[in-house]
Amino acid sequence: MPRQENPQIKDAELYEALRKEGNSKQKAARIANAAARDGRAAVARRGGEAGDYEDWTVAELKARAKEIGLTGYSRKRKSDLIHSLRNS
Repeated sequence: MPRQENPQIKDAELYEALRKEGNSKQKAARIANAAARDGRAAVARRGGEAGDYEDWTVAELKARAKEIGLTGYSRKRKSDLIHSLRNS
């Protein structure tokens, strides 16, 4: 059996396509693994557009950063938090 390059990625084809689109490694892995687990159609139905981070308060942005496991967010300005959240 051939050795997988990255065993954490369950749908390597989708992962690579997402990376080529400019998505972060973390985001591409989350989407690819969800698609492998639930099916691409289910992920597509769930997907959508989140509200603009610019409309969120700093407290809401920090809570979201904490929720997804970012570090160092407590010292960041709003614009830096938004950048970190979008690129995680």
